[in-house]
Amino acid sequence: MFEQCGEAELKTLLAINPGDPISGVARKINENHETIRRAVNRLEEAGYVQYDGGLFVINDTVREAGLDFLAAAAAVSPPTISEAYVLPQFAGLEFAYTAIDAVYVWTRGGYQVARNETDYPLFIAIRETDLADWERFFERFGIPTAQQRQPADEIPGSLQIVLEPRAQVDAETIDGRPVISREETVAFAREHYATFESALDILDRMYDDLETDADYHTTLASP
Repeated sequence: MFEQCGEAELKTLLAINPGDPISGVARKINENHETIRRAVNRLEEAGYVQYDGGLFVINDTVREAGLDFLAAAAAVSPPTISEAYVLPQFAGLEFAYTAIDAVYVWTRGGYQVARNETDYPLFIAIRETDLADWERFFERFGIPTAQQRQPADEIPGSLQIVLEPRAQVDAETIDGRPVISREETVAFAREHYATFESALDILDRMYDDLETDADYHTTLASP
């Protein structure tokens, strides 16, 4: 019984969307493929998931209990920044990183701007019909949400989620993270050129088929 209750098993169970491959789940939660493969084997033996051309959760009661446990744990040990990037994968709702986070994802962590460990907003695009569900989801983890970035001194803790409701969410996947298109990301960076001039240069050098009109050259930053 207890061997199905480890961190890898819990994160795997919560991250699965119907039909996901093992590699896709591993990327979502930033885990090694082999670690997740072993976790899937244990979950399958316990009857929680099955593999049929992809992964499927067959025991939602355990999954919901796992989410309740994480929410309770967050009251004692609030999510870190890296954990906050994983949490949306557990909501079972469509989303895509946008704005600053779209630049962050498309540069594969190579460009970070306008936030730090004491003031860290995450920007995600969501379906407007899911707005209330997203607000309730993050409320369970004690993370405030708004549709505009809030001043750091007006929120508890360092994390906040900036929700961008849309009629629909068209996402691409980079390193396991859903994100708005590269073209829309470049358009956002161009709109805020003074802040993202060097990010445009990074994108220009990362993708041969992309023309950003960047004229600023800098060394690619470390994540």
